[in-house]
This record gives sequence, C-alpha cells and structure tokens, in this order.
Amino acid sequence: MVATAAKAAPKRAAKSSAGASRAAADKSPAAKSAPAKSASTKSSGALSFDKDQELHAHREMLLIRRFEEKAGQLYGMGLIGGFCHLYIGQEAVVVGMQMALKQGDQVITGYRDHGHMLACEMDPKGVMAELTGRRGGYSKGKGGSMHMFSVEKQFYGGHGIVGAQVSLGTGLAFANKYRKNDSVTLAYFGDGASNQGQVYESFNMAKLWSLPVVYVIENNKYGMGTSVERASSNTNLSQRGASFEIPGEQVDGMDVRAVKAAGDRAVKHARSGKGPYILEMVTYRYRGHSMSDPAKYRSKEEVQKMRETHDPIEMVRKRLIEAGFASEDDLKAVDKEVREIVNAAAEFATNDPEPDPSELWTDILR
Repeated sequence: MVATAAKAAPKRAAKSSAGASRAAADKSPAAKSAPAKSASTKSSGALSFDKDQELHAHREMLLIRRFEEKAGQLYGMGLIGGFCHLYIGQEAVVVGMQMALKQGDQVITGYRDHGHMLACEMDPKGVMAELTGRRGGYSKGKGGSMHMFSVEKQFYGGHGIVGAQVSLGTGLAFANKYRKNDSVTLAYFGDGASNQGQVYESFNMAKLWSLPVVYVIENNKYGMGTSVERASSNTNLSQRGASFEIPGEQVDGMDVRAVKAAGDRAVKHARSGKGPYILEMVTYRYRGHSMSDPAKYRSKEEVQKMRETHDPIEMVRKRLIEAGFASEDDLKAVDKEVREIVNAAAEFATNDPEPDPSELWTDILR
C-alpha cells in the first residue's frame, strides 16, 4: 500500500522518417540536461535536500516508475484497454511539486496522470484496478486513466481533452478564493496543450481575479509526435503568461530539488494572494506519447543520452550513496519493497471482479 510506504517519508508539508527524426533531434533541446535561462525567467537552482527528503524523493519516484513499467506490461498483455500514457522519465516533476504543498491543496492534470495519482498518495491497487476496468478502481472500473478522481486526496483528474484541465483547475482556484480556505491548485498540462486557446482564457481570468493557482507546464519536448520546436514559435513556455503579467520560470524538471525549490516559490506566491504563477518543467519522457506510439520522430541515441546523464531517480540514488545516507543494499531493499507493492496492485487489478452491468446506469447526471 502506498500509505505504508509513505509512513517512512516526511509529510508533504515538510511519426516521420529516420533522417527527419535525426534532424529534429539535432534541432531539439531534448538532450540538454538543464533549461536555458532568459532575462525574463528566474534561476532554477536546486535546494540541498536532507537525508529524509532525499529518501522520500527516491522512494516516491521509484514507486511511480515501477508502477508505470508494470502498467506497460499489463497493457501489452491486453489487460488494459484504450489508451495508456506512461510517465516514465518525468517523475521528478510531480514528486518535487507535491513536496511543496500542504494538506488541502489540489491537483488536476491531463491524461499522463498515473504518477500524479501516486504522488497524491492514492492507493496503487485502486489506480491499477481502474486501469484494468475493475470494480475496485477509483471510478469503479468505468473511467480508466482519463476519468479517475479522489476527493479525499484532492486529486481532480485525469482529463482526456487536451488543455481542458487548465480551465477546470482555474475554477478550483476560484472556489478556493471564494471560500477563503488558503488552498492552492496545481494545474498540470503539457507543451502541446500550452498552444490551446482555453489555456489563455484561463490565464486571463486567473490574473484578473488573482486566483491561487500554479500552472505547471510539463515540457517533455514532444507533443504527440511533434517536437516543441516545430510547434511553438517561442519555446520558452514559461513566458506564455507574459501578456497577462503572470510571472514564470523555467525549471530543470529532471532534478527533484530544483522542482521543489521552484514549487516553494510558486506556491508561496499564489497562496499569499498575488495570483497565478507559471512553472515550465523542462523534462523528458522515455516512452512514446502513448503505448501505440513507436516514437520514430527521435533517435534512440537521444533517449539513451538522457537516461545516462540526467535520469531523475539515478541522480538521487547517487547522491544518497555519496552522502552516506544509504548503501547499495539499502536502496535495493527499497526497490524490492516498491516492487512488492506494485506486484500486489497488479495482482489485485487482474483478479478483482469487473463492474456489474447495472453500473452503466449509476453516477450519471440526468
């Protein structure tokens, strides 16, 4: 159970030809280890983590990765239907941001959402069961990954319409301000969604009313099969709120410490009544856009370079060992326990009954 794993951790308060793809990869900044700075963005320097923070970040990111690897296996076996968007490579973004939140703060995101659910401490069994369409899933097996919610954990989806969650997240922030409850909303979306019109309508509203919302752009360099450099005239997505006077910064989204530091600044800004804030997390997904995507628009060398030089989990693992916070055996034990949690989730999700047909008529607005 993820709750068991969390006890040892501090609370969160504390498609183209090979030639064309190579050309795109050469042009793309994807293999860079950190985002370029500009005059309009703040430094994205990392914090120094103590032992508990490093161990917490390592475990949380490892749980997400092992879960996603297992989800990929179940999809290949035909046990998960529809679409399946894996978060492998981007784990530092959601883990670092969750470390900047306090109880009552809310999260809403798009379809690459399993990692966000786990970071919000949703039960891996319930998440996996929803992916396999079982009655023990968070939406009783009727929704899948794009329709999974947990009011208890302040997680509001999981949305399949590109960019729709930005407007919904802005609405959550409006409710928080109306209720004067001191809560902040994180609205996650990708580089592809950053070109959607409703995003800018939401920016305008959030700034106009000084809503407590942090917009987290997970720029993993490729929207579907298109490099961000071929889809956006300005690839510094942190500037997307400039015309609304919304502050923004680029962050090395592969370094959980840099994410946490930026998250602290952004959440403090929003919670203090200063309105919205934009964080562009420069990150990278190792797998295709979805399980049906062969990702031929980039080279294997590009992906391998990122894995070898800037993997978010490997960086934390090295720091833990170098600082004497953990040994290789300690970290192997953590990996073993995490794998057991994920295997138990997969076992539950493959043996739990499917929803009764009568469920087709429940939870429907009339």
